[in-house]
Amino acid sequence: MKTPDPVPFHRADIGEEEIASVVETLQSGWLTSGPRVREFEAAFAAYIGVEHAVALNSATAALHLALEALGVRSGDEVIVPTMTFAASAEVVTYLGARPVLVDCDPDALTIRASDVEPAITPRTKAIMPVHYGGYACDMDGILELASARGIPVVDDAAHALPTTYRGRRVGTMGAMTAFSFYATKTLTTGEGGMLTTADARYADRVRLMSLHGISRAAWNRYTAEGSWKYDILEPGYKYNLTDVAAALGVVQLRRVEQMRDRRRCVAQAYDRAFADLPEVILPARSSDVDHAWHLYPIRLRHDMLRIGRDAAIEELKARGIGTSVHFIPLHMHPYYRSIFGYAPDEFPNASAAFTSLISLPIYPGMTHDAINRVIHEVSDIVIKGRK
Repeated sequence: MKTPDPVPFHRADIGEEEIASVVETLQSGWLTSGPRVREFEAAFAAYIGVEHAVALNSATAALHLALEALGVRSGDEVIVPTMTFAASAEVVTYLGARPVLVDCDPDALTIRASDVEPAITPRTKAIMPVHYGGYACDMDGILELASARGIPVVDDAAHALPTTYRGRRVGTMGAMTAFSFYATKTLTTGEGGMLTTADARYADRVRLMSLHGISRAAWNRYTAEGSWKYDILEPGYKYNLTDVAAALGVVQLRRVEQMRDRRRCVAQAYDRAFADLPEVILPARSSDVDHAWHLYPIRLRHDMLRIGRDAAIEELKARGIGTSVHFIPLHMHPYYRSIFGYAPDEFPNASAAFTSLISLPIYPGMTHDAINRVIHEVSDIVIKGRK
């Protein structure tokens, strides 16, 4: 009998229209930031429902420039969840500021106002909610607290396209929001990101700093309308998105809800299959949140199983099922322990979740056979591993 093909953790959903759009851009002769970037920005802003969108080469760049636009400097503090990827906190250190880590909700794995409030000090210059896995934070509580204290909110929405919270799209609520178009995201440009904001001052500052701090007029210096003259206004960065990437993004944006809906179908199949396995904790749900389903993270009940999380991952790998873990909390990493003094057991909710988390494959092109294979292998491992 033929061995079934492996099920990867993710496979990007790229079709002929995306390929044709990229080829058209390559043939146009304009490859770096140009007309396709402007088209992508306008379409993205209209889709999110916000005045300004600035295309960048990553969500990391978007977070960095958002904090820079807020004036975060050495000695300042930014509140960041420990349950997140490296980028969320490292951009704080780029500016010489201190990332102040906080714990998460034990079910949703997102931060709450009750986690944030004790961490606020006179040095707090921003709060950074991370919409874990595509599930929105409880933004009303966070925004109310932030407004009362006069602290801006910068959303890390790397996972959260398209996510809504109580009818509002993520990307419209904080002072600025950063989206990711990395290869595994619902919308991909290979590498890329977008910053959204309702404030023209923030948008202008981010755009300026994203391309070496040179005057805006110089962006078009290689076109017929442009000039070779330019002014350096600030020591900026090289964070602009290319037209080649934007050509992919323009088409992907038109399909983003279709791709999200397909992810939702995968999540619903997992929900039904694992509902009768008490040893498996399913992702959080709320009627307030329309989930993007970037991730489908399950947690294993160690008190009910003889097999640990790491062994379960290795067993799934041996059976051809790709998985990942999102995330190793920041306070558990050597850098954050040695530089900022965080202890491995300091944030009990994030620490406990980490030991049991497994992210299962979820992507738009998953076939029914692939979904059923994941379900079968996970169920078999759990059932055989029962105490």
